[in-house]
Amino acid sequence: MFVIVVYDTAAERNPQILKTCRQYLHHVQRSVFEGNLTPAQLLRFRTTITGIIKHDHDHVLLYTLPPGTQAARESIGAGWAAPSDII
Repeated sequence: MFVIVVYDTAAERNPQILKTCRQYLHHVQRSVFEGNLTPAQLLRFRTTITGIIKHDHDHVLLYTLPPGTQAARESIGAGWAAPSDII
């Protein structure tokens, strides 16, 4: 399934969130990631993120699209270069 993740976390947790997101998804904008995950990968991702954040302060949004669908994305303005460190 296609997943979009947007996060807003405290500065001290940003590196952990960034590292976890990069392990699973493509970095498309400062705190925005997207990509295809299996249900098992999504579960592992969600479990890892849940263990990192402080639930009374941080906020992570996960948008999921059903398998076989792809989000239409339009980019306006200066975008980021394609990342080369995707695992």
